[in-house]
Amino acid sequence: MKITNRRAFYDYQLLERLEAGINLNGAEVKAVKFGNADLKGSFVRIIGSEAYLVNAKIFPYQYARPEGYDESRTRKLLLHKKEIIALKSKAEGSSLALVPVSIYTKNNLIKVELALAKGKKEYDKKEAIKKRDIQRDIEVELQEKSKLS
Repeated sequence: MKITNRRAFYDYQLLERLEAGINLNGAEVKAVKFGNADLKGSFVRIIGSEAYLVNAKIFPYQYARPEGYDESRTRKLLLHKKEIIALKSKAEGSSLALVPVSIYTKNNLIKVELALAKGKKEYDKKEAIKKRDIQRDIEVELQEKSKLS
């Protein structure tokens, strides 16, 4: 199961991507495997020498006990110290954001794909929409021409 943060592609220009593990509690693993997670509005914060995923919602697994469960708690990301130091220096040096792009399973483990991202301006977002619409119109016209031939 792969859960993507579609808003990240719209709001940010993704520059560099990397993979990290995530520290989850028991029922959260099954919830993610069934696709009960949402990355909308989440981000990565580096505190000291550790990275944390903030505001990512993992909804409760339906067969687990819901007492005291916080779906949007801060979760620790599993990265090497060298990776964390490199990310911290890149993010602070050029005012980039660390954004989670997707959560997926790999070899029966839960992984988070992170990206160093630069925020888009409003006019950049509108331009991207225009390009996408033009490309879609071109593809439709090509399909119609190929059907006529």
